[in-house]
Amino acid sequence: MESLHNVLGFPILSLSIFLPTAGALLIWLFLKNDNAVRWAALIVSVATFIVTLPLATAFDPTTAHMQFEELHHWIPAFNIHYQLGVDGISMPFVILTSLLTIICVISAWRCIQTRVKEYMLAFLILETTLIGVFCALDAILFYFFWEAMLIPMFLIIGVWGGKNRVYATLKFFLYTLGGSVLMLIAVIAMYFKTGGSFSILAYMDYPFDFEWQFWIFLAFLVAFAVKVPMWPVHTWLPDAHTEAPTAGSVILAGILLKMGGYGFLRFSLPMLPDASQYFVPLMVGLSLIAIVYISFVAMMQTDLKRLIAYSSIAHMGFVTLGTFMFTQQAIEGAVINMISHGFVAAALFLCVGVLYDRMHTRDILAYGGVASVMPVFAAVMLFFCMANIALPGASSFVGEIMVLIGTFSADQLYNFSFSTKWVAIAATISVVLSACYTLWMYKRVMMGDLVKDEVKAMPDMSAREFMYFVPLILLVLWMGVYPLPVLDIMHVSISNLIEQATSSKLEDAALIAQSAAAAHITGH
Repeated sequence: MESLHNVLGFPILSLSIFLPTAGALLIWLFLKNDNAVRWAALIVSVATFIVTLPLATAFDPTTAHMQFEELHHWIPAFNIHYQLGVDGISMPFVILTSLLTIICVISAWRCIQTRVKEYMLAFLILETTLIGVFCALDAILFYFFWEAMLIPMFLIIGVWGGKNRVYATLKFFLYTLGGSVLMLIAVIAMYFKTGGSFSILAYMDYPFDFEWQFWIFLAFLVAFAVKVPMWPVHTWLPDAHTEAPTAGSVILAGILLKMGGYGFLRFSLPMLPDASQYFVPLMVGLSLIAIVYISFVAMMQTDLKRLIAYSSIAHMGFVTLGTFMFTQQAIEGAVINMISHGFVAAALFLCVGVLYDRMHTRDILAYGGVASVMPVFAAVMLFFCMANIALPGASSFVGEIMVLIGTFSADQLYNFSFSTKWVAIAATISVVLSACYTLWMYKRVMMGDLVKDEVKAMPDMSAREFMYFVPLILLVLWMGVYPLPVLDIMHVSISNLIEQATSSKLEDAALIAQSAAAAHITGH
């Protein structure tokens, strides 16, 4: 880590976070031509991606400690610091964010013709906030980035969205803001409980008693459940996806949903282990509802975006299920599933964007026989549909099979009040349901007789459109066939997380309480 800093001569995490905003500022001040704005936004996003790559190449996978750390005073009066760092859990999401931002810029090259500068600026600023979330090690800094993300996303949906964009963006904003307020209250409570610290690492070490863990866990649960989103606070997502422009849906599915899963891994499990274990039945129940029930809801959709949105909720159910099984395979599978979903869901929304640019409708019934006139696009969409149903060889298969194996074997490690074997069997049902709604969608859109004149006139994918699918195809195949490099990066960090999540803090909390009581009695 030190050698990297000495060679590069700058704090790499800060540069990764603020390079997009610096680029956005220069574009805002000096560029007026829309085409120049597009190229400048692409250059900035590519530069940010290049800057984040050393995080992977110089990362030490043998330690669970935070790496590339930065620490500066921010608001000393309240002990608030500008503290950054990444481990094997957060680092992959930084690179994923920078990669998907490039794809978002390219995908909007032609379809966004109004307020192009503002659109590109919103995405670059959004990139800053998202990378900041995954790097922040101060709770207030984390909250700052978490909430700041709402502003550019609000504008992306509200300005460039569909006809019901105002309703969708207000619903998105109110749901996420409401959950975040509870998280802020919990952070402030932890600040006073720990004697005036906002350090996330300090919270992991502090022995909160069970009553504190109970209420703080519930506050975090609401905030993170809305972001995942978990049933029953999921209803904002289909509306937001339906009205968002294509690139908005890509970043929403690819990154924003992962913030909730990341929150459970960074806050709930290591800081509140006793409460996390106590709430396992609740989390498993909500996850199974998302996996099974939401899959049935997806089967009823006739809007392409809504179908994929509900599919995302079902797949994220695997993430929360694996997270609260406390086994190495299940949690590693949950993280792989989040990364894989970032590729697959983003690609499926891009596929919908390709169709929408030609027909200006997302109604499944409006299509039919598209494969006859768009054979290259049909092959690309078939690939990602197969990945969506977790076909072996795709990254999603690795994530889901690891979650199922980790869930099935959890009984051997922990004495839960229920059989995790039956949970794994119930979750497996969603694989069949996923195949049902995904293949049904593909059949109705791509197959059948070519009878509609509008469909007959649809041109196949352009080189630009095919270009932004190529990296996603390669990444899905790479992680599906050879996921070991990614697993190696996260393995030690997740082992340390499991040790924290399965070690009770109650004994330490009791000792502190006894010491405080003794000091009070003796007057010291």
